[in-house]
Amino acid sequence: MGAGHSHSESPPRANAATTRLLWALVVGVLAAVIVGAAVTWPSTWDKLGSESFLYEDARRLEAEVVAYDETTGESTVDVTTPGAEAERTMAPAGVATLVFEPGDEVLVIEVDPDQPLIFSDFERDPPILALLIVYVVLVLAVAWWRGLGALVGLALAFGIVAFYTVPALFDGASPPVVGLVTSAGALFVLLYVAHGANARTTTAYLGTIAGLLFTAIIGTWAVSAAQIPGVPSEAEVNLAFLDGRISLQGLALCGLMIAGLGVLNDVTITQASAVWELGKARPDLGPWQLFSRGMRIGRDHIASTVYTIAFAYVGASLPLIMLIAVYDNPVSTAITSSEIAGEVVRTLVGSIGLVLAVPLTTAIGALIVGLGGEAVDDAAEDHDHGGAGSATVAVVAEEAPEVTGRDAETGPREPRTEA
Repeated sequence: MGAGHSHSESPPRANAATTRLLWALVVGVLAAVIVGAAVTWPSTWDKLGSESFLYEDARRLEAEVVAYDETTGESTVDVTTPGAEAERTMAPAGVATLVFEPGDEVLVIEVDPDQPLIFSDFERDPPILALLIVYVVLVLAVAWWRGLGALVGLALAFGIVAFYTVPALFDGASPPVVGLVTSAGALFVLLYVAHGANARTTTAYLGTIAGLLFTAIIGTWAVSAAQIPGVPSEAEVNLAFLDGRISLQGLALCGLMIAGLGVLNDVTITQASAVWELGKARPDLGPWQLFSRGMRIGRDHIASTVYTIAFAYVGASLPLIMLIAVYDNPVSTAITSSEIAGEVVRTLVGSIGLVLAVPLTTAIGALIVGLGGEAVDDAAEDHDHGGAGSATVAVVAEEAPEVTGRDAETGPREPRTEA
């Protein structure tokens, strides 16, 4: 191997000018986030938990089904809530397909001690807790410390939504500003806790912020032009009833920006990693070559992510789609109806932001790596965590022959054999 590829040499690092520029941009974004948060910071958190979910004097109890009468629809249940243990009757649920089995754990509401209990919901804590434990264990087993960082970052991001976003919206703050502050702040926590403070993470962060800005600009127009929500959903009507200061169109825009955050982050961190791995494998590539090769990966990622978003909506809204399909209504009218239009706009605007974020992130990464960036800034971490993928790519790149001409695009050809 040539001296230029010796493993004894220290890996190239980002030059001082690049590092200063990157962190200056991040500091600028954070300054804008801090100013936005200060302007929209909630004056009170009293709204949280202030409304009673039950009727006056009613209470929620836990129970276990003992028997179910198919003729009347009534059930006999054992109330298991401490201090209220007794065998009681539960009134019919009112849904023909809802059949109870002995042993089912349910939540019931007692309005009057002398009247049958009212079915509220099934008790789902045990299976959901089991799924959560399996999920956490798998993430930690496969992703190691980065998985732990992602879980911690996710918890902190949800804390931002619960203790800033929701109270700020109830407090009458501007929904678009709250959406941008929430997205940029949560993204900062998620990325840097999960992936560390390095140039690759910063590239993904800046690319995602650029995509979010485009999403906000296009979404502002789309929500207004399409009158989303022109006919509010039941949840939006209830919110307006609880607090008339909430702008439903602004709420739709805020939700649109937060909804696109996960997909944007997925695309940008993958594109940044792709450019870094290309830089490790081929240190001789310049910015334009890194960009063009990175975009080959990016185009595939765009295609797969766009239909991922679409099918995620179809799967989540299948009952609504089936209901709309029953009625004799033109497809164009059904798609633009108030029930579906909001999700269609959310999908299209999010996809536009995604498509724009890919070349922007790839360009930032290509400039950093191609102009002397830290193409192998986490090589030591890969060795520490047993990750041989990056090292294998680098070794293969060192030993593979240089490819020129037409084959530089298509790869080396297989040798021909004579019959």
